[in-house]
Amino acid sequence: MRIASIGLMLLASVVANQLVAQDAPQKAKKGEAQRFNVAPAPPPRESVGVKPLTETGAGTYKGETGGLYGKGSNEPPPQQQETAQKAAARIQPLDGQGKPSASGKIGLLSVGMSNTTQEYSMFKRLADSDPLKSDRVVIVDGAQGGQAAEQWTDPTNETGKRVWGTVDQRLKAADVTSEQVQVVWIKQALIAQGRFGEFPAHAKKLETDLVAILQQLKQHFPNLQLAYMSSRIYAGYATTPLNPEPFAYEGAFSVRWVIDSQVSGDPKLNADAARGEVKAPVVLWGPYLWGDGTTARKDGLVWNRDDFAADGTHPSDSGRKKVAELLLKFFQTDPYAKGWYLRK
Repeated sequence: MRIASIGLMLLASVVANQLVAQDAPQKAKKGEAQRFNVAPAPPPRESVGVKPLTETGAGTYKGETGGLYGKGSNEPPPQQQETAQKAAARIQPLDGQGKPSASGKIGLLSVGMSNTTQEYSMFKRLADSDPLKSDRVVIVDGAQGGQAAEQWTDPTNETGKRVWGTVDQRLKAADVTSEQVQVVWIKQALIAQGRFGEFPAHAKKLETDLVAILQQLKQHFPNLQLAYMSSRIYAGYATTPLNPEPFAYEGAFSVRWVIDSQVSGDPKLNADAARGEVKAPVVLWGPYLWGDGTTARKDGLVWNRDDFAADGTHPSDSGRKKVAELLLKFFQTDPYAKGWYLRK
């Protein structure tokens, strides 16, 4: 009887431990949501039923027109095209003091959080072996895990000092000076973006942070000419409240509004010396990365569950490779990039 009793107790203990283990992920999700004071992530989905911004055409989303640049257009407005052409023409190999030199360098830097550094480090591996890339272009990954938009806005506080100090260290390790950095790729978001309210409130907060980052970049890198910006990849598989849908999708409007402000002449984003003090580089869309899960985009891009890590937010190796390949193709073909990126 005693042996049977012990057996029952052991069985009960095993079952209890299994139930705790099964319940742990759900409790973790609830704990994260409570910590950020946001709703838990929705159940993982292969599609959220929204068209990519590049394919919305004349359609609208919550009052916003389609297209990367609005009004159904995926091309910069003529004024921005002209400004971008002038900026691209100024990009050339520079020596350590920022003077033109045939043996100089063109620093191409990334700015962003964990997803950004994971994707950009993969891009760097592809681009450094790309026979089309100019030897003068030096790719440096400045993006850092856990350092979302807010952490980059103020270089004077402890977090900002650490973030910007890390950028300086990585540039030094790559033998690139601040005067040689001329192009950046920015992919940013907010931690638990939902805590800033429903659309457009959270997207407006991200817009404000992006403007601050652009200003800091121009101050830090005096010869910075172009800033390419991308929004997030699909987040319908997310299991945490860090940045699930629809926030990942809606972050694209933050990028658009920043560009709109520059086009409309906002002095905080002035990139034209003829109009006054230059406060920012010329801002353009980089590659658009979002797709509606397993629903293929017109270019064939899909986001499968195995393109993500266990949290459904950070990319797996296959997900990183998809972004890296989009970046590589972008710099090879973009009209404002290929002139300085490609080997002459």
